[in-house]
Amino acid sequence: MCGISGIISHSPVNQFIYDSLLLLQHRGQDAAGIATMNNNNFFMHKANGLVKDVFRTRNMRALPGNVGLGQVRYPTAGNPDSEEEAQPFYVNAPFGLMLVHNGNLTNTAQLRQSMFENDRRHINTSSDSEILLNVFADELHKNSSSLPLTAEMIFKAVQGVHCRVKGAYSVLIIIAGYGLLAFRDPYGIRPLVLGSHETENGIDYMFASESVAIDGLGFKFERDIKPSEAIFIDMEHKVNSRIYNKHEIGVEPKLVPCIFEYIYLARPDSCIDGVPVYEARLRMGEYLAQEIRKNVDISEIDVVMPIPDSSRPSAMQLANKLGLSYREGFFKNRYVGRTFIMPGQEIRKKSVRQKLNTLNIEFKDKNILIIDDSIVRGTTSLEIVQMARQAGAKNIIFASAAPPVKYPNVYGIDMPTSQELIASNRNIEEICEFIHADKLVYQSIEAVKKAVSDINPDIQEFDASCFDGCYITGDITKEYLQELEDSRNLNL
Repeated sequence: MCGISGIISHSPVNQFIYDSLLLLQHRGQDAAGIATMNNNNFFMHKANGLVKDVFRTRNMRALPGNVGLGQVRYPTAGNPDSEEEAQPFYVNAPFGLMLVHNGNLTNTAQLRQSMFENDRRHINTSSDSEILLNVFADELHKNSSSLPLTAEMIFKAVQGVHCRVKGAYSVLIIIAGYGLLAFRDPYGIRPLVLGSHETENGIDYMFASESVAIDGLGFKFERDIKPSEAIFIDMEHKVNSRIYNKHEIGVEPKLVPCIFEYIYLARPDSCIDGVPVYEARLRMGEYLAQEIRKNVDISEIDVVMPIPDSSRPSAMQLANKLGLSYREGFFKNRYVGRTFIMPGQEIRKKSVRQKLNTLNIEFKDKNILIIDDSIVRGTTSLEIVQMARQAGAKNIIFASAAPPVKYPNVYGIDMPTSQELIASNRNIEEICEFIHADKLVYQSIEAVKKAVSDINPDIQEFDASCFDGCYITGDITKEYLQELEDSRNLNL
């Protein structure tokens, strides 16, 4: 999971890109980068760290141009400590290309070998994004034998990418001298949206991972990029688009978004694929209320309490549906990052206490129903239960707005090894014992899907692979998952 944005404007874009990355900071805290184009020359600055720490005034002044893109990185592939693997990535031929990518490729090893043996291209890092850039560069080279470069040539290159690449990918590419390209994988696993802004000089366009970045910069939200769709905006700001069919790319494009975007990853004020994230979380609370009613004596619950921030809408709606008191007992230090996307178990465990503090008066001698968005490794949940008991809670019922996370995610979320997942080899009673709660209740897979599809019935399928082990790209085998786990263990 990363956050990406790109703008083609009639005025300098460096500040716009910077501001958009601040709005997408929740999607990645490991590294940040911005690239711009001015007079067909690229300018770039990237480094490890938060957006506010990576960019200084001198860096911003060195990013001229009316076309640009940026990324905040949360690594799921490659070396997270290497600044060289921060994005954007650049390749000088053909034309000069600059790329940012959100997602994770699942046939990286085959592509890397093909790059070397067939395409004679050198991949300098272990990042799948650099491989993706070189696949596109190779396809563009094959399909641009004559000049000038046309939108149709670019779309043929994207078609080649769709045929060769598997996994989740939302991509933005600047083509030197020609314009800004955006495309999304055939299943639309990772989000990508389009916005516009009318100026006295013409229309500016913006792409971003979430609509909150579009709204925050004063752009008008236009729409989500469709599965398999490519949009190319040339230097005259003419918009060209193409959606591919099964005959062209070998798979039937259909919308299968990642359900975890709605549960946890996205900001609540974003709208993804026609679904306001906040509304989806409210509905998750309604369905979780039904589950609580089936499994718990409601009369024994004194208060409902969320773990801020992503579980707050679900907890509020649940309390309302059950007629229970809602209280804020955990308070968040805004200057500590999201523990779910922090590398290393010990860092996550330590940061829980730094991130959350309890208001003891809300816990003293009460039976507490704690609502969290999900339970992944169990580390955070254990620390939260211990904090509640130390604050004086009498009994603790812990409820997850998401189903048990049992399987690795291979499409861009940091849970690649089954041994890290608390639900992979434990039942609910064992998990409850592990986190030291008195009772544990999970949302069902059907309910969490319905919470989203109730709002947009056009979404018939979801990538819920971390819950059900079903991988939509069809190329994930036990051997693949074992290799991924072995590789991850070497880096722990």
